[in-house]
Amino acid sequence: MSTASCRLYLITPPVIENPYEWVKTWEATLDAGDVACVQIRLKDLSDDDLARVVDLLRPPAQKRGVAVLLNDRPDLAFETGCDGVHIGQEDGTYAEARKAVGDGIVGVTCHDSRHLAMEAGENGADYVAFGAFYPTATKDAKFQADTELLRWWSELFTVPSVAIGGITVDNCQPLVEAGADFLAVAGGVWNHPEGPEAAVRAFNRILAGG
Repeated sequence: MSTASCRLYLITPPVIENPYEWVKTWEATLDAGDVACVQIRLKDLSDDDLARVVDLLRPPAQKRGVAVLLNDRPDLAFETGCDGVHIGQEDGTYAEARKAVGDGIVGVTCHDSRHLAMEAGENGADYVAFGAFYPTATKDAKFQADTELLRWWSELFTVPSVAIGGITVDNCQPLVEAGADFLAVAGGVWNHPEGPEAAVRAFNRILAGG
């Protein structure tokens, strides 16, 4: 995951009704512009069903040089060939995740906490995720982060930061200017009025300074 400039970090929709058909949308979205990383975040699926979806979505992303992370499940991330895992504060410890994925990527949710971020960075996390920055319908956001947190982190630390929570084409610019290394986006892409491909193109224009 390059940190030369702010890049797009794409999160799957919370529910994928027909994964075998939807993979076409997935591929077209990935082809629409630069995507540094994807996170497969699907709740309420059995391990077998989740593994099947990962087996559909992971190869097209990795073929395009996009890192694939699995949300919350270090054990399945390793078993299904993902490049790493994203863990929340209630999803086990960093040490457990690192043991499960070895040299893979481990990203850690840090909400709005400088302490949690510093702790994750000291432990060896590959990135820290701050948010939510804006209201979001994707998950129940209990924490509100502000751009000053991103600015503080970028000035003092080399571990990349990921901004998450309600990010859209229309509201992302302040996060980029504050020093976020990645913008984690779900609804801002999948619910874009012109479609996900148009959203990726628009994000890329902004991230390129256009």
